[in-house]
Amino acid sequence: MNRFILLTLGLFLCTSAPFAQENAAASDEIQIRQLERAWNQAETKQEVKEVANLVDDTLVYTDYDGSLMNKAEYLKWVAAPEQKADHLYDEGLTVHVYGNAAVVVGIYRESGTNKGKHYLIRSRYTDTWIKRDAVWRCVASHSTLIPAK
Repeated sequence: MNRFILLTLGLFLCTSAPFAQENAAASDEIQIRQLERAWNQAETKQEVKEVANLVDDTLVYTDYDGSLMNKAEYLKWVAAPEQKADHLYDEGLTVHVYGNAAVVVGIYRESGTNKGKHYLIRSRYTDTWIKRDAVWRCVASHSTLIPAK
C-alpha cells in the first residue's frame, strides 16, 4: 500500500511540473501582449517616459526605412514634434516564450503626419524581449514595410 501511495505521489509530482511551466509561459505571453499594446499607446501619445520603461538600455531598433537607433536615439525620435502617429493599429501578433526570452512577430498599421505630410504605412515587425529580475523589456525591434498593393 505504501508503494502505491509513493508511486501515485511521484507520478503526480512528475506530471504537474510541465503544467506549472505551461502556466508560467501562458502568463508571460499575456504580459508580453499587454506590454506590446502599452508600447503602441505610449508611442502614439509620444509618452517618452513610458516607452523608456518598456525598452532596455541596450535596445537596438531598426525602423522600416533601414535606420538603426539605440535607446536614446529611439526615444528622441518618439518625442520628435515633426512626426506624430494618429493611430497605431495592431493587426495581430504571435508571442513565443523561451524561458526568460520572448519573440513577438506581428503586423501593424500606422497613420499620422511626418514633416507636415500625412502618411499611412503597414509593417511587419519582430520584437525580442528579455526578462531580468522579473521585468520584461524589449532589447531589439525590427520592422519591415509591407508595400501597398
